[in-house]
Amino acid sequence: KPGQPYRLGDLELASRLSYFVWGAAPDQPLQQLAAQHKLSLPGALDKQVTRLLADQRAAALSTRFASQWLRMQDLDDVSPDPILYPYYDRSLGQALQQETELFIASLVRDDKSVLDLLTADYTYANEKVAQHYGIGGVSGTQFRRVALPPERRGILGHGSVLTLTSIADRTSPVQRGKWIMEVLLGSPPPAPPPNVPALEETKGTADGKVLTVRERMETHRKNPACMSCHKVIDPLGLALENFDATGRHRINDSGMSVDAVGVLYDGTTMEGAEGLRRALLKHKDAFLLSFTEHMMTYALGRRVEASDMPAVRAVIRGAAKQDYRVSAFVRGIVASAPFQKSIVKAAAPVTTDAGQR
Repeated sequence: KPGQPYRLGDLELASRLSYFVWGAAPDQPLQQLAAQHKLSLPGALDKQVTRLLADQRAAALSTRFASQWLRMQDLDDVSPDPILYPYYDRSLGQALQQETELFIASLVRDDKSVLDLLTADYTYANEKVAQHYGIGGVSGTQFRRVALPPERRGILGHGSVLTLTSIADRTSPVQRGKWIMEVLLGSPPPAPPPNVPALEETKGTADGKVLTVRERMETHRKNPACMSCHKVIDPLGLALENFDATGRHRINDSGMSVDAVGVLYDGTTMEGAEGLRRALLKHKDAFLLSFTEHMMTYALGRRVEASDMPAVRAVIRGAAKQDYRVSAFVRGIVASAPFQKSIVKAAAPVTTDAGQR
């Protein structure tokens, strides 16, 4: 009856599995297995998960799922000021996005821990990306694996993320902090109150000196309507102030040394990107919950609801026994009741043309 759950048939399950892992329709072996009603046999589904993950088409988990989760599509809407950042162009933006996709594809391919998203000491770069990061010894358009300095490890050091969370002429600790809360921690802050004033370039100085972003944020926070939220958001973004609006590493802002120290809501002091990573790992439960919810949303093609949360927590507990490997999350989601079941929808009301009886 409408509103009641039912278990998917083998053909429906094959389609859901293939679109989850490959982002495409089932291939012939999977279709044949489903047509013979063998996909629901013990162990059959898990074997297919192994086969699909080993196929190169599993890269869709990075180009589709991860790009949606990390909001890579927003990078196309960001245009850094060409006067302040003359080296940034569309080709660099595309290369930075490809770097992130290749990095996440390597986590899927090599079945790495999801926590490597925060801690990995490598990435994939071509000459354009390497020059942007100040990494030597890379030439040509071909991407290859390169080692990263400590301050740029994990996706928090990726130029794609740092650029899409900035604005045209400067960094934005608010946007960076908000992105971390929404995407990595699954705790979106409330919407800002109406008529919030913009950050002032020179306010607070007698001689009209241009303030650093941190100084402007401190002036902005004096507004009582802004203080409560910014106390939580800003420290996360300020910890990334050593990266400019295009993701280049810097030590100065408006002629002043960058102060990249922030204090997390629990009192933890974060110094730079490395301190932020340690703070996020300290609260890895929130990160893992956000990752699992987003992956299950992608797999189901709908939002995760309160009734799905026991399954989400079960996936995380199962993945913990396998060092949080990517495959453990995929297998856990595929084996879950929300993935293998659906809800009967109510029939659409029958309409008739005017004049018909």
